[in-house]
Amino acid sequence: MKYAFVLGTSAYIVPQGVISYADHEQSKPIIKINSIYHDNEPGSFLSVDLDIKDTHGNGVIVSNNTALGTGLKVETEQNSVKVFGADGALIIHVHQIDDEAALSLQLNITAELERNAPIAVIRIFGEFTTHDLRISAENEKLFINDEGYATSALAGNDLRFTEAGVVL
Repeated sequence: MKYAFVLGTSAYIVPQGVISYADHEQSKPIIKINSIYHDNEPGSFLSVDLDIKDTHGNGVIVSNNTALGTGLKVETEQNSVKVFGADGALIIHVHQIDDEAALSLQLNITAELERNAPIAVIRIFGEFTTHDLRISAENEKLFINDEGYATSALAGNDLRFTEAGVVL
C-alpha cells in the first residue's frame, strides 16, 4: 500500500504512512497513519499518531487521535484530525482528501498519483517543530527551517525530514 503526503504544493509518495525525523544517528516517526477512512466502510476513520512539538517547544503527543499532552485539543472527523494548542492555535491538521480533491491538485501531482496509485492522499497543514527542525506546511509551500519546497511530486521508499530538508 502506498500513501501520498501533500505538503504545500508538493506530494511525496511512499510505501508506508509514516513521516520520520532523521539525523545521522537515528530515525524516529513523527507522523504515522494508523488507519484511513473508506467512504464505503461504515465506522472507518482516519487515525494518526503524532510525536511533534508546537512552535513554543511544548510536546504534542497524539495516539490514535487522543491527545496525551496537557492543554491540547483534538478535533476529529472521519477524514480529518486537527490538533490545537492550549492557546487555541492550530498546530497540525492531517486531512485525508477524497479522490475528486486529489485529482484537482496540480498536474505534476495528479500524474504521480495516477502512476503510483496510493491507497490514500493525506494533506498536512500546520506549523510545528520536531527535534531541531521548524516545519511549516501552508497552501503554497512547505518550509523546513528556512528552506522552501514547492511544486514537486516525488516517489520514494521513506519520507524523512532532516537538516538537509526532505529526503526520500
